[in-house]
Amino acid sequence: MSVSFNDLDQFRAIISRLPSPDEEAKTAAEARNGHLTKPPGALGRLEEIAIWMAAWQGREKPATENIQVVIFAGNHGVAARGVSAFPPEVTVQMVANFQHGGAAINQLSKAFGADMTVRALRLNEPTADFTQAPAMTADELCEALNEGWAAVNPEADLFVTGEMGIGNTTSAAAIAAALLGGTAADWVGRGTGVDDEGLERKRTTLDAALKLHANVLDDPLSVLQCLGGREIAAMAGAILRARVEGVPVILDGFICCAAALVLQRLTSDALDHCIAGHVSAEAAHARLLSGLKKEPILSLGLRLGEGSGAALAIGVVKGAVACHSGMATFAEAGVSDG
Repeated sequence: MSVSFNDLDQFRAIISRLPSPDEEAKTAAEARNGHLTKPPGALGRLEEIAIWMAAWQGREKPATENIQVVIFAGNHGVAARGVSAFPPEVTVQMVANFQHGGAAINQLSKAFGADMTVRALRLNEPTADFTQAPAMTADELCEALNEGWAAVNPEADLFVTGEMGIGNTTSAAAIAAALLGGTAADWVGRGTGVDDEGLERKRTTLDAALKLHANVLDDPLSVLQCLGGREIAAMAGAILRARVEGVPVILDGFICCAAALVLQRLTSDALDHCIAGHVSAEAAHARLLSGLKKEPILSLGLRLGEGSGAALAIGVVKGAVACHSGMATFAEAGVSDG
């Protein structure tokens, strides 16, 4: 489905008529799972993951041959308020590192056989400081959503999206607070590792942003426009495109989940094609996952971003699919099932 959004109303129209999983494929996968050479439920959550993959891929035996990882990068005007331990220049430098294969996500993508690309979104034009004005105009938001939409390979078996953007944990915390409620203290963490003074600056910044944009906080897309970033919007656009194309998604950490939250708040079942790759060490990520009603696959104390936790979870999903699609049934193996 090659569609782009000329305005946010078109985006809302697409998310209002999302496709459902393939119930015939799900039923067939459940039946197959019941006849595999193992005791019922012996593979635990791996069985659920394999059946979920089958339902969204529309086939009894899902596959993980074509895995796509896309990292979006954007710069935030709010970074000038000292909310990160690193300067905005690091975003550009890390994009170069991604492109040259030197980052953690490059190694993890390679380890699990995924095709990984990075998309830089106007790094020389940071979003506005959202304590003073909306982070993006409506046109800029549409452009970023379209960037994410266009990045998805409709033929992918599995999709992971990550991000890079100095200041984006502040943006993600603001989105979470706006859409799930609570105070700055509930959502603001140390991100890249800010000290106590930096943590207080982040909290003050978030409070100021929520106060300034209080009149639009009941609309998820307006929240994304006012408090988000280009890379966060692009992730939302990519996750939506994956749903339209029937591509299962592994969600990454706090920032990726904030992007996903926007979709969920627009349509309650918008993330049924998504699974949470991990719970990160960012303090509020567990709370955000609770708001998304997602149980993470892994808990390894990660707080790197850039899709790293989701990329690690690819291994678990591949294991689930390998067992489901590759194991023999009792009949095929000539084993008595009792």
